[in-house]
Amino acid sequence: MLLVDPGLYIGTAADLNDSRGLANAAVTHILSVDSVDPVPLLPADGGLHRKWINVLDEVTSDLLSHMDDCFLFIREAVDGGGATLVHWVNSGFEEQLCLYEAMQCEVDTSSPLYKQYRLTKITEKYPELQHVPRELFAVDPAHSSSSEVSYRCRKCRRTLFRESSILSHPVGEGAPAFGHKKSSNLTGDVQCTSYFTEPVQWMEQALLGVMDGQLLCPKCSSKLGSFSWCGDQCSCGRWVTPAFQLHRNRVDEIRHLNIQK
Repeated sequence: MLLVDPGLYIGTAADLNDSRGLANAAVTHILSVDSVDPVPLLPADGGLHRKWINVLDEVTSDLLSHMDDCFLFIREAVDGGGATLVHWVNSGFEEQLCLYEAMQCEVDTSSPLYKQYRLTKITEKYPELQHVPRELFAVDPAHSSSSEVSYRCRKCRRTLFRESSILSHPVGEGAPAFGHKKSSNLTGDVQCTSYFTEPVQWMEQALLGVMDGQLLCPKCSSKLGSFSWCGDQCSCGRWVTPAFQLHRNRVDEIRHLNIQK
């Protein structure tokens, strides 16, 4: 067992049989992340509290959705003066833990970080993309009212997405990231010329069954940008996966002003 924080150990399934080791570490709770129920491995009279998260021990498995419950389980042990042994072997889970920490130890479904995570998981789970969960699509802002900053088609003024749908990304390294293109037009400027967003309801028909394509305005059919479930490179050089990008020069930002009389 490896102590990673007061009251929290990480180990393997073999550690579950080490009664003396568990007692010496004051372990009172066992959190198992595996597709196999660990009950046969636990001491029959150990008096341990246990929680089993039934997910495959694979990089693509979704642990983040269970993270809030796991956090409460671990905190229960620590608050009671005990400790928790968590066991798995998976780099994908470690990445999700880092994401959970970035969200201040709370799964925030409105967070751009969480939205990007969900989209990435869908890309891994549905490579054929015959079905995309409806909850992944943001509500079409043209059919709802809000004081939030919105973005409209520059040609026909149709509202396309809101500021909360923008999935920001770290700025890339600029021209060096495009060295493979060997273009003489590349400069040292680093800037994003597109908005990368979560998919919006009006995009649904264009996305189903294909890996990439154009994004057209649902009202006037003018080209707004493109999408690729495999990802695409921003003008700043950063690779974004999956990518739903709308060119900044094709949309206008609309802000609502509060006018006091």
